[in-house]
Amino acid sequence: MAAVGSAARATFGAWDYGVFALMLLVSTGIGLWVGLVRSRQRSAEDFFTGGRRLAALPVGLSLAASFMSAVQVLGVPAEAYRYGLKFIWMCMGQLLNSLLTAAFYLPVFYRLGLTSTYQYLELRFSRTVRLCGTLQYLMATALYTGIVIYAPALILNQVTGLDIWASLLSTGAICTFYTTVGGMKAVIWTDVFQVVVMLSGFWAVLARGAMLAGGPRQVLELARNHSRINLMDFDPDPRSRYTFWTFMVGGTLMWLSMYGVNQAQVQRYVACRTEKQAKLALLINQLGLFLIVSSATGCGIIMFAVYMDCDPLLSGRISAPDQYMPLLVLDIFEDLPGVPGLFLACAYSGTLSTASTSINAMAAVTVEDIIKPRLPSLAPRRLMVISKGLSLIYGSACLAIAALSSLVGDGVLQGVLSGLLAGLTLSLWVAVGTTLYPPTAKSMGVLPSSAAGCAGPSANTSASGLLGPLLTANASSGAPRMDPARPALADSFYAISYLYYGALGTLSTVLCGALVSYLTGPTKHGTLRPGLLWWDLTWQTASVAPKEEVATLGDSSVKGAEEPPRTKRPPDFLPANEDHLLFPGKEEVNRASSGFRTPGSGHEGSHDLRETNL
Repeated sequence: MAAVGSAARATFGAWDYGVFALMLLVSTGIGLWVGLVRSRQRSAEDFFTGGRRLAALPVGLSLAASFMSAVQVLGVPAEAYRYGLKFIWMCMGQLLNSLLTAAFYLPVFYRLGLTSTYQYLELRFSRTVRLCGTLQYLMATALYTGIVIYAPALILNQVTGLDIWASLLSTGAICTFYTTVGGMKAVIWTDVFQVVVMLSGFWAVLARGAMLAGGPRQVLELARNHSRINLMDFDPDPRSRYTFWTFMVGGTLMWLSMYGVNQAQVQRYVACRTEKQAKLALLINQLGLFLIVSSATGCGIIMFAVYMDCDPLLSGRISAPDQYMPLLVLDIFEDLPGVPGLFLACAYSGTLSTASTSINAMAAVTVEDIIKPRLPSLAPRRLMVISKGLSLIYGSACLAIAALSSLVGDGVLQGVLSGLLAGLTLSLWVAVGTTLYPPTAKSMGVLPSSAAGCAGPSANTSASGLLGPLLTANASSGAPRMDPARPALADSFYAISYLYYGALGTLSTVLCGALVSYLTGPTKHGTLRPGLLWWDLTWQTASVAPKEEVATLGDSSVKGAEEPPRTKRPPDFLPANEDHLLFPGKEEVNRASSGFRTPGSGHEGSHDLRETNL
């Protein structure tokens, strides 16, 4: 495969840009059709949740599509190339995450009928905690979405010469347009189309690459002989970037923050017509992710078979690992015009799905957490207009961030805030330390590669970017050189796998928050409204569908949990299908100060016996 490895730099042609433009055109058409023809948007609730009438299949595929941004589409094959097939353990971590979400998180959010996940923080803690969460989410999501739009444009520009500004403006403007017009339904149905495009791009690379490498059996034989088939890696060392334990422990906790409580994900599965449909959507999402991740990992193994004797990073053809995939596409499809454009569409499908989801989610939390509590008398139509305006504003803001990136390159309340600060500080400390003092390739477990088969001298010295030190360590057989200025934490604490960052932040947040809450006074169970804790879910209905549809759903999970006990709801309970905010007003707060009675308790005396410290 040296001929492929030494090929001159190629670029996208007219047919490739035509395929890419067709993907953008179809995405726009779906968004307009759903938003203007099929959708009946009468309120902000319709705009953000589709009236809570969505089916499991499109929601599940949408969840899978938004998880795979263009960064993952380009990065997962490169990671499989450098670390081997063990990356497929990611699917097991995601499966465990889906099961935990369906068991503990989804029922709480669904039965409360929330649109914004941060509404829960006020119900459980206070308005201050809710606002802290909302502002943090808006800032983090705007920055992340801007990077998601900019990063693939930069990578493809460095490899193929794709114009950065043209790709930024086309993808950012189109995604903002159909999200503003169609709302949640447009986001979900365009995501379904983009999943098909992503899979088509990966499968085209798999088929063509396997053919050039001598067939699937030859690819697997080469991978096995060079340690790429390494599923049985159970090394407990947290510094190893990918092992069974990093995916199952660190990865599960990191993805749990996305599926369990992240606004973009929760907002979609609570839009399903029943709780059973919402859980089914999580299962479909898992199947979609398995197809996408396994296909991307397979592309990484194909990539190794193609570049086995002439690594583009070592030879200087590319300057960073995330450039492997676009280079591979141009190399193996150089005689097939239009097919590289399919992969270009594949990469930007990830961008469109992630960006549109983020824009809609930011608009939703702004309306629910900032506008509605302060202007509760706004008419539904006016609120829907404001929602569309916010979508346009946030889309423009994310596009501006992407452009700037190109230019510059009470007691329990105290506990929650303290824990939030501690978790953020620790995670930020590790992330900054890792950036300043990158771990060695040996400690991360990067597998060896070669440039011996390249036509011409190896250009190791020309390879630049973030992995310059890693290339030197990868090329040498000895131990990494010790830098006297390198702190002791650089090869221990700073070197832990990035998949453990979420676990570190979660653990420090919970421990610090629990300690401060205990010292300042715990919350009594009786002061909490029903349905806020997952072990109390038996007291609450499982349906948030519109009233006129509840009788026709025929879902046993909707009624089965509540009808047999025939328990009486407390007067303070707000039904999940009401059109007003699910937050206690002044009367509710006054009643809460005297304590709620647990449903099913027969008399006041039993209330004291059931009360526990949280």
